Amino acid sequence: MSDLRQDPVSGDWIIMAPERAKRLNQKQRKTKRKHDPVLKCPFENLKKTGNWPPILVYYKNKILKPEEIKDDKNWDVVLIPNKYPALSHKDNICSTDFQNGPFHLKTGIGTHDLIVFRDHFKGLADLDFKTFLGAFLLLQKRYLDLAKDKCHIYTSTFCNYGKSAGASLTHPHFQVLTLPIIPPDINDSLSGSLRYFKKNKKCIHCEMLKFDLKENKRIIFKDKNAIVITPFISRSPFELRVYPLKHISNFEYTSLSDLKSVVLALQISLQKIKNKLFDPDYNFFIHIAPLKDHKYSYYHWHIEILPKITIPGGFEISTGIEINVFDPYEACKVLK
Repeated sequence: MSDLRQDPVSGDWIIMAPERAKRLNQKQRKTKRKHDPVLKCPFENLKKTGNWPPILVYYKNKILKPEEIKDDKNWDVVLIPNKYPALSHKDNICSTDFQNGPFHLKTGIGTHDLIVFRDHFKGLADLDFKTFLGAFLLLQKRYLDLAKDKCHIYTSTFCNYGKSAGASLTHPHFQVLTLPIIPPDINDSLSGSLRYFKKNKKCIHCEMLKFDLKENKRIIFKDKNAIVITPFISRSPFELRVYPLKHISNFEYTSLSDLKSVVLALQISLQKIKNKLFDPDYNFFIHIAPLKDHKYSYYHWHIEILPKITIPGGFEISTGIEINVFDPYEACKVLK
């Protein structure tokens, strides 16, 4: 039987309609991945394509600054500026507000980076774990550097895997986009977390995880530092969330032991999605507290993974209410 479920953090509603699961293609086949030609890939020869020098490099388990890099061939993961940025930042000039009739605008100031992995053909699920972890160590360093700039407010790190998820290149990479504002979805999440904290003096995410652990029916993976669940309020089939079990607000201040567990949990999740769901396209993104502002200590950072199993229709687009046709309890059984 269908029911409506309200997210205790954002306040958003979803419709859980498992009887509509028959609409999913029961004969779904493994996605045939076709890689971009190596010779046309902008990440194969970074100097030749104008993507050198990098901001940071991870090579042989070390983070290197530009002055420490001797050869453009010696890198495992690289952080580079996006050649086609959505926002750009020059001369330390911050975003300014202005009006155009009834419309409120801000100048498009921000920073748009890419995290790029060396291997052209290996997907994120198949990368060597140390290399995968290296990307998140680079991210931590980049977040700390970005926070020193007064113009930066919030950094969004996300991965688009496959065309239906918005990827224009098959070479494995993340995007790192730093904004002069707090995005609406993040603001809703922060506001909901604060409301719960003021009322209960507890973190809403910690309380949800406490319920998940007690119920023990939607846990995909857990070690002493991290957990993966199919959320009770899942917006789409096989949605997953990866949390550090310890209450941590800022990704960039996460300890190495906690970060290792979260990254391992993320990679195991991507492996399960690939192997159990026929390698669908997906998005994942990191939700964190805003940069350099410690007043958000009530927030709990995490990673959300959204496989592209269904396509939003007119109802979802017109109302903002997602219809999920696959129960998270059943999703957990499939993925486990």
